Amino acid sequence: MTDAITTEIIRHGLLAAAEEMARNLCRTAYNTIVYEIHDYGIGIHDRAGDVVADVPGIAVFTRANDHGIKRAIEFLGAGSMRPGDVFLLNYPYWSGAHTLDPLVFAPIHHDGQLLGFASCRVHVLDLKQKDPGYVLDSTDMSQEGLFFPAVRLYREGARNEDIFTIIRFNSRLPERTIGDIQAQVSACVTGVQRTQEMAAKYGPDSVAAAMAAIHDHGERLARLALARLPRGTWTAHDFVDGDGVDATRMVKLQATVTITGDEMIIDWTGSDRDVKGPINLPVGNTQAFCSLVFKALTTPDTPVVAGNFRPLRVITEPGSVMHAVPPMPTFTLWTGLLGGEVVLKALAQGMPGQVPACSGGDVCSMMGLGVNPRTGEPWLEATNEAVGFGAHAGGDGADGIMHISEPGCRNNPVEVLETKSPMFIESYGYRQDTGGAGRFRGGAGVSRVYRFLAPSTGICLVYKTKTKPWPIGEGRSGENNRIVLNPGTSREVVQGHSYNRLAAGEVLANETGGGGGYGNPFDREPGRVARDVRNGFVSVAAAARDYRVAVDPETLEADEDATARLRAAGSE
Repeated sequence: MTDAITTEIIRHGLLAAAEEMARNLCRTAYNTIVYEIHDYGIGIHDRAGDVVADVPGIAVFTRANDHGIKRAIEFLGAGSMRPGDVFLLNYPYWSGAHTLDPLVFAPIHHDGQLLGFASCRVHVLDLKQKDPGYVLDSTDMSQEGLFFPAVRLYREGARNEDIFTIIRFNSRLPERTIGDIQAQVSACVTGVQRTQEMAAKYGPDSVAAAMAAIHDHGERLARLALARLPRGTWTAHDFVDGDGVDATRMVKLQATVTITGDEMIIDWTGSDRDVKGPINLPVGNTQAFCSLVFKALTTPDTPVVAGNFRPLRVITEPGSVMHAVPPMPTFTLWTGLLGGEVVLKALAQGMPGQVPACSGGDVCSMMGLGVNPRTGEPWLEATNEAVGFGAHAGGDGADGIMHISEPGCRNNPVEVLETKSPMFIESYGYRQDTGGAGRFRGGAGVSRVYRFLAPSTGICLVYKTKTKPWPIGEGRSGENNRIVLNPGTSREVVQGHSYNRLAAGEVLANETGGGGGYGNPFDREPGRVARDVRNGFVSVAAAARDYRVAVDPETLEADEDATARLRAAGSE
């Protein structure tokens, strides 16, 4: 046991240590995906592997880190983990992510006693997957790169050169890949040292007791919030565009959500099986994105701790798209992005005033790679794009914001992309008329147009283009995501996920979706519609068509008399 004041001091010390881990990671990483986009998940965990402090970039990473550390403990045994050891784990079915999202973690000891672990997961650029950049059409795990099943990068402080040599000889971008893994090591060492300092000051037993108290407090907060939610069972489904192999098949995700007096159960029975392509999810990833939705509903204002999730139970069927087993391919994890919104879609049936409509539903990633003519060196840069958020009972959805799975992430700035690569950004802005109409409007998506100045490969990772973002109540759907190759030319092609070989001068437009609307659009105040027109989110034509609001095309003000006639005519 430890007193409440000491527990709170230790809790904030752990949070500060995790923040310092993130700063050191970003200072030392080689890859803009890490230091600009914040494509990472960082945590400090107790001796069982449960997170007690985190810094979310990709929010699902931290809970997947829990899953990975627990599997490593099962595989290796906690007693075999020595002070100074640092482990590398990217075996998807254990780590909860694909091969290019390796988990690096280190045990934290004090006077020979295991206190916990420091973890850091990032997206690295290449580990000998079959295609450079990203794999969209693998059919089994052997095509998805090198696997490291909790091997030692460092053994009691000594660098294991054999592992680094294997990576160096099997990566297309060895310097940047090894540099990023070493940055992960630096972050973990920081977490180990800061936690050891707290153990030296307060005693290891006090630190362990504080971690247990942090979990218990997180559980109490979650259970109090859960008790205030409606009870019932609701089922919803949606579809991933395709699996990358079978072009004719849309893949069904189905969730049944049950809220009882003491738990939330998310059951994925009914989701598709026998999915050939790499959109199958490791179960650790499924558990992680379900945890994200549960956290948002119950304890959104407090830091993540594993105790928050004790009232959550996730049910999956091994061999289904939501629970991959070897040798099922797992490289493209976009299923998890859509899966979180399927849970919200189910909950919207029972608590429409407490959840938002669907967002654009994707992170709309664009990745370019090739040889940079300015340097003669290989280049690879990527960015995730913002989408429109769904409207909700409290107001409009946010315009152009990172998907709910990436609350700590940013997109790659124009200046960085143009400096690091032979890409020129021709335009970047909001997409008009993409937010779903409603009493509250769905947020607008964005458009970014890339011109490639040298022969390149352009990889588009967009998996929600065939189903529209769903609304709530009488609201209207948002517009879809889409990729347009060579827009406005005779060679224009509208795409979703795709792997494009591009000649110099070719163009890709990344156009993201808008959020669903909330409530009857004819109840929206005309002045708010006119303001949306002035701000470029809604066109004059859409104002009349979708809201029955007449906006003067010259003054961009609502015409009250003409609006009254439109709405009266519509009610007849």
